[in-house]
Amino acid sequence: MGGAAGQGIDPVVLAHFCRQIKSAVDVGIELGVVLGGGNLFRGAALSEAGMDRIVGDRMGMLATIMNALALGDFLTREGVANQVYTATGIPGIAPAYERDQALGAMAQGKVLIFSGGTGNPLFTTDTAACLRGIELRTDAVLKGTNVDGVYSADPKKDPSAERYSRVTFDQVLEQQLGVMDLTAMVLCRENNMPVVVFDVSEDGALVAISQGAEIGTRVEN
Repeated sequence: MGGAAGQGIDPVVLAHFCRQIKSAVDVGIELGVVLGGGNLFRGAALSEAGMDRIVGDRMGMLATIMNALALGDFLTREGVANQVYTATGIPGIAPAYERDQALGAMAQGKVLIFSGGTGNPLFTTDTAACLRGIELRTDAVLKGTNVDGVYSADPKKDPSAERYSRVTFDQVLEQQLGVMDLTAMVLCRENNMPVVVFDVSEDGALVAISQGAEIGTRVEN
């Protein structure tokens, strides 16, 4: 969300996300979106200065809610019906996530935007995304990132790194490929939830993946 600067909320990036989401909705894809908050708050420096980890995680949750409100507003202006949820609910800001209500909203054609992580400290937004995907019985969890898939090593540091088109959860865990955090990976493996890692900047990726195109890396059992 922070664009080239990696900080704040870049309207160009928001517009890109909205175009991709609208394209997917226009062809009948049902979507739930989980956002991180690193563009607004990163607790590493404060943690080194002695800030309590739980307090830092709470601040990170609030950052994801700000991102969700921004995306929801942009989607609304593009004519895309959406509903922002927070993990715990903030009266006057956004309602608390409830699975059955969310399923109803999705059935009505709304894009669901989940914020606030899982509502608990010590869990990442990766885990939140996998949890929501499993709860809502989605076909897959799509992880949009700044690389075009899963590599045998960091491609920015090792030019000989190999990109995988498909890989198993066990391989990811054994080789420590760093797709998602351990909790998220195990959760998806145990619930047979495929994960597709792709370059979020690629135009049309959401639609192409839903139509079976070999984009990014598919992680499955």
